[in-house]
Amino acid sequence: MQDFANNSFNPDLLSTMENALDSAVAKLPHPVRSAHVTAIAESILRSASEGERDVRALETLALLELQLNPRGA
Repeated sequence: MQDFANNSFNPDLLSTMENALDSAVAKLPHPVRSAHVTAIAESILRSASEGERDVRALETLALLELQLNPRGA
């Protein structure tokens, strides 16, 4: 896991990130693996820390990254 300890996000962005995570996880087939949730969360954190603010973009980037680098499959 990448270290995100030095990042800070405002409340609006945290809400956007949470919505992106919830939406992305809801699109995964069941049962959802914790490794996949972690990968999605890391991708969203990384994209947000690089400046992305659009909920759909955060979700899409995370799901695409998961397809390219599946964990625990």
